[in-house]
Amino acid sequence: MSFPFELSDAEWRARLTPEQYRIMRQHGTEAPGSCGLLREKRPGVFQCAGCGAALFEGGTKFESGTGWPSFDTPVDGALGATRDTSHGMVRVEVHCARCGSHMGHVFPDGPPPTGLRYCINGMALEFVPDAA
Repeated sequence: MSFPFELSDAEWRARLTPEQYRIMRQHGTEAPGSCGLLREKRPGVFQCAGCGAALFEGGTKFESGTGWPSFDTPVDGALGATRDTSHGMVRVEVHCARCGSHMGHVFPDGPPPTGLRYCINGMALEFVPDAA
């Protein structure tokens, strides 16, 4: 696949921390409960740590009890989805539509109004609080 924002592998390695690179470019995951953004509750925007694209508004975040930041609605057009059959299961992987970086997965067990739970690696996100 091609994306509007593309970098070489060397550029991605220089731009991201080793852990971010493992998660975002190699489809890894972080340990549950390990990211500070899990507890972030201020108004603001969660952006892709790779390219800065806005992915989720703060008001769409909820506590899922899974250990990863969870959201019920992405910004329109911000995420792409692919079928993921790794680890002996079928899931829907979500990636940044601008740069293709792996974000996490979406599951059909979220709260109303969407019923969806976007389970996102916090290391793949940057939070920008609303101006005070």
